[in-house]
Amino acid sequence: MEIRVLRYFLTVAKEESITKASEVLHITQPTLSRQLAQMEEEIGVKLFDRGTRKIKLTNEGILLCRRAEEILQLVDKTEKELVEQEEQVEGKISIGCGEIASVQLLAEIFEAFHQKYPHITFDIFTATADLVKEQMDKGLLDLGLLLEPIDMGKYDFIRMDIKEKWVVLMQPDDPLAEKEFITASDLSKLPLILPRRMQVQSELASWFGDYYQNLDVLFISNLSTNGAVMVNQGLAYSLVIEGAVPFWDSSKVIYRPLYPQLYATSVLAWKRGQPFSMAATKFIEHSKCFLGKNKA
Repeated sequence: MEIRVLRYFLTVAKEESITKASEVLHITQPTLSRQLAQMEEEIGVKLFDRGTRKIKLTNEGILLCRRAEEILQLVDKTEKELVEQEEQVEGKISIGCGEIASVQLLAEIFEAFHQKYPHITFDIFTATADLVKEQMDKGLLDLGLLLEPIDMGKYDFIRMDIKEKWVVLMQPDDPLAEKEFITASDLSKLPLILPRRMQVQSELASWFGDYYQNLDVLFISNLSTNGAVMVNQGLAYSLVIEGAVPFWDSSKVIYRPLYPQLYATSVLAWKRGQPFSMAATKFIEHSKCFLGKNKA
């Protein structure tokens, strides 16, 4: 006997009409009649006397009505207690991430999770993927939002459904600002700021092709914000992921995409086999569900 059908039964008993009950339940009359008939067949007794105007309960129906009310009260009470128990989960979740576009999706996950678990707080650590992964290996971070390429051999992860675009930072009045796209040839003789991560440099080396060996690399930088300060000073051009750029002051620093366009992906990862707090476990489960629905 399904809880859903018990609710149907009680509604019919209250309304004394299949028509009225179907309207209250927002289902069709044939569907409701079929569910009740199957219920009577399953139990093996007649529950209703179907008159011309009203439907009345048989003696067996009256007994079931009393028990059904008790059962559903218990079900509702149990569901409420479970929800309250979920809301009482407390703790802090530590998450590392870079300055990338996927942080916006991470913020959406935080928002939905906070509504469900309002007593859980977050510690956000901003760094490159290599440093975030190092902190995860030491058990200092629960999860990491990591820009690929990166070795994921020891981690479980969910790939974020956002492409991270590579761009060049420059001053607003720079001659390159007049171009729609920036090519490797455009940058070949200019002072540059490259990311510190070697795996990312390898990706850029492939994009630059033959120009890479003779580039004028004035700085390497692990965070794009500090690189933007150097760009604003007129020292160099910085190659960065677009993620954080839209939040900066465009009167001081602007950007143009590379051509051919270069993209990267990112993953939300956690160390495989590591014991997690209840809060972190709930967050991992929530993230899987949230991102799975987004891709559906």
